[in-house]
Formats: sequence, structure tokens, C-alpha cells
Amino acid sequence: MKKTILFSLMTMCVMTEAIFAQETPAPKAKFTAHNKGKFFAAFGGNRDDYSKSDIHFKGQNFNFTVQDAAANDKPKGWQIDYINPTRFTIPQTNMKFGYFINDHYAISLNIDHMKYVFDQHQSAYVTGTVNLPASDPGSIHNGTYNNTLVDFSDGTFLRFEHTNGLNYIHPEIARFDDISKLFNIGNTDKFQLNITEGLGAGILYPKTDATVLGLREHDEFHVAGYGVSAKAGLNFTFFKYFFIQTEIKGGYINMPDIQITYDHSEKASQHFLFFESTIYAGGIFKL
Repeated sequence: MKKTILFSLMTMCVMTEAIFAQETPAPKAKFTAHNKGKFFAAFGGNRDDYSKSDIHFKGQNFNFTVQDAAANDKPKGWQIDYINPTRFTIPQTNMKFGYFINDHYAISLNIDHMKYVFDQHQSAYVTGTVNLPASDPGSIHNGTYNNTLVDFSDGTFLRFEHTNGLNYIHPEIARFDDISKLFNIGNTDKFQLNITEGLGAGILYPKTDATVLGLREHDEFHVAGYGVSAKAGLNFTFFKYFFIQTEIKGGYINMPDIQITYDHSEKASQHFLFFESTIYAGGIFKL
């Protein structure tokens, strides 16, 4: 009898333990532990540097190349325009929309709204010919140029800008790696630090503001060429859903079909290297 009672008690204890063990919920995985299936969107600003480039201009009455032309970006500094929905394309801005295909790799669509301004206070060598009708104001520059040094300061020979802008629209694939443990960050749902690297390629869709030899400009958006790029950055994620991301990006731009006047046969072409530094603010979420 005693053995029966003891066996019954042991059985009840085992069953009770099993029941409680089943009812105890497993620790919930952190939101930041996995990325697969998450979407993200970000908006930011950039600064840019460009290599010198040869810019070739060709039309009915001109065919010349400005050699080793220097150019700069056009920053606005800290401006409310960055968050004004009616004016956010005026400064140099960036947009990014992406999706994680697994925990480490994301695909995104990026719109880099850079600005490129030909340095007006420069002298550069010109090779080619200008033969405008005598009635045209630009005819003062008629002649044959053979590696001739030209001062562009007065703007009558050339003004040339991609200021609305040098729009690089490109898909990108990027890798993300959580390096929080290296800095003893335990709760990544509060703060997480990631490194990211990526490759992109896409089209250049500038609106070019150019006055060539005083001819009437025509600044319409136009697919002018292509670009390729590589980037690296740091991603700081706060409270699971918000992040700040800094990036440096370098690449190559080739634009063989830049629209400069109302006559679509009159074009410019150039290719150059660029270096871009960007800071984004964004959000990450899962549907």
C-alpha cells in the first residue's frame, strides 16, 4: 500500500513538472535578431566630390572639348528644405527603399540627388571649332581651338550645371552584419550597430542647366547615361524601428547623351569619377 501511494505521488510530481514545463513560454526572440522579411525606408543628404573630366560639346555650328574641367557640388548647409515636402529636391538629398531577402542581404532602390557645377572661375584648355552665325552673340568665340587656354569667368563661352540635379537612380544589393557584441551591446532591441557594404548600378537622369556659347538652353529631365558604384557604411538602429546610417560611396558616371539646347542634335558628353558621403535617417519594419 505504501509503495502504491509513493508511486502515485512520484507520478503526480513528474506530470505536474511536465505540465508547468509545457506552460513556461520560450524566451521571445529579439526583433533585431533576424532581418529576413523586413522593409526599410530612409531619407538623407549628401556632399560630393568629382574628378576632372573632358566635356565634349557638339552641334551644327560647334564641335569642341573642354579638357580637364573642374566641378564642385552645391551644398545648402542645414536647411528646413530637407524636410519641406515641396522643396526637398532643392538641396542635395538621398532616398532609399529596401527589403531584406535574408538576414544579411538587402536589395534597395536608391535615388541620389547630387549636384554638379562647372567651376566658373577656371581656365581650361579647349580643342575644336566654333563657327556660329555672325548675328549670334556667341560668335565672338568663333575660331579654331588647338589646346587653347580659355578663361570661363565671364560665362559667355560656357555655363554648365547638373543642378536639378545629377540624379543617380540605381538598384543596390548590400550586406549587413551586426557588430554589437564587439562593443558589449547586449540588448540590440534598444541599440544595435551594423556595418554594411554594397554594390549598385543604374541610370543618370539629370536636368542640365547649360548655356553654351549663349545659345538658348533647354533644361529638361533626360536619361543621359549610366553609373556604377560601391559603398560602405555604419548603421545605428535605435529601439528596433529607427536608424541613422552613414555611408561613403565611390563610383563612375558616363553620360554620352546630355541635352543642352532645344535642338536635340546638340549634345554634350562626359565621364568622371565621383565620391559621395551621405547621412540618412530612416525606419525599419516588418509587415
